[in-house]
Amino acid sequence: MTSVAPETPTSEEAWTDRKRYLWLFGLLIPTFPFLGGALASLTGWNGFWYIGPVLILVVIPLIDLSTGLDRSNPPDDLIKSLEEDKYYRWVTFLYLPLQYAALIWACWLWSGDSLSLASEIGLALTVGTVAGVGINTAHELGHKRESVERWLAKIALAQSFYGHFYIEHNRGHHVKVATPEDPASARMGESLYMFLPRTIGGSVRSAWRLEQPRFKRRNQSHWSLRNDVLNAWLMSIVLWTALVVFFGPQILPFLILQAFVGIVLLETVNYLEHYGLLRQRTQTGRWERVIPAHSWNSNNIATNVLLYHLQRHSDHHANPTRRYQALRDDQEAPVLPTGYAGMIVLALFPPLWRRVMDPRVLNHYHGDVGLANMQPSKREKLIAAYGTAETSAVS
Repeated sequence: MTSVAPETPTSEEAWTDRKRYLWLFGLLIPTFPFLGGALASLTGWNGFWYIGPVLILVVIPLIDLSTGLDRSNPPDDLIKSLEEDKYYRWVTFLYLPLQYAALIWACWLWSGDSLSLASEIGLALTVGTVAGVGINTAHELGHKRESVERWLAKIALAQSFYGHFYIEHNRGHHVKVATPEDPASARMGESLYMFLPRTIGGSVRSAWRLEQPRFKRRNQSHWSLRNDVLNAWLMSIVLWTALVVFFGPQILPFLILQAFVGIVLLETVNYLEHYGLLRQRTQTGRWERVIPAHSWNSNNIATNVLLYHLQRHSDHHANPTRRYQALRDDQEAPVLPTGYAGMIVLALFPPLWRRVMDPRVLNHYHGDVGLANMQPSKREKLIAAYGTAETSAVS
């Protein structure tokens, strides 16, 4: 495996974004349904309708392993000009029309009788992968100060009926990250299948609670269209109703399936981003500030390009409004063994996940598991297996 060494040059040196045009590859993802349909038509093999999950779970992890790493960073004094380059902004904007073109085309196919049930399910799974990466696109847009980008984020989320993510992620997760109070921070010893219901339900409750205080301060009811949770859900209701009215009620099960796939894909990424990592309490009893050590990073090129540098997660938490092209690698951040795509596959198999990741969490805390964010039901077992600073001192 090749690797580009970490570097932080100055503007006096010649520096160019070597991934500048690679970011366009992210726009291939919303074309997966069209690609699968074309290949199925040309070959007569309906398995191509499942191209989305196959590419995400098989092909991209293999590309990550073969293309190596990129730890290069933009110079500090060029970050501002890099963020102001509108080219990068349009790369994310263009995802949305392609995302919705794929959804509408899929609805047209689901409404007809040209596909078998197995093919329709495969198409729903593929459209779901588009929706899942669409949530990541919404994540990039939703952190920005420009109102047009924040509204585009809600539009991207409407397909998956997960509009509350816009509120919970920005005002909930970024405040409580790497603490037991955060529904989106996975705990050591917690399997993906335990995490999913906790984070999905917890994110809805968190978003709803976060929106209530600003209405209470004005002595107004939070049952209002100005409530960002409600207006985001309303966008999904309008979208889904329009699709069902236009294409027929038979598309509804497939809309639900593709939304479920998108949500699970997003929350699986959440699972691996902070697994076992914990901010410590200060002398005042508050959680310490967020530092790079509280997020797992990866510099595998393929997944970073497809997910708009989401894998440089430590810098994202340190600088939430920083645009993806300017996110930097931080040597203090713990590093995943491969890219997010490969880690998603690993998370599907909890015994393998724990065999790979638990020792990394333990190593990150220099052998003291007491410093990790542990699943409460597994706490005694983990301490008995690995020990803490206190148990080591007693022994």
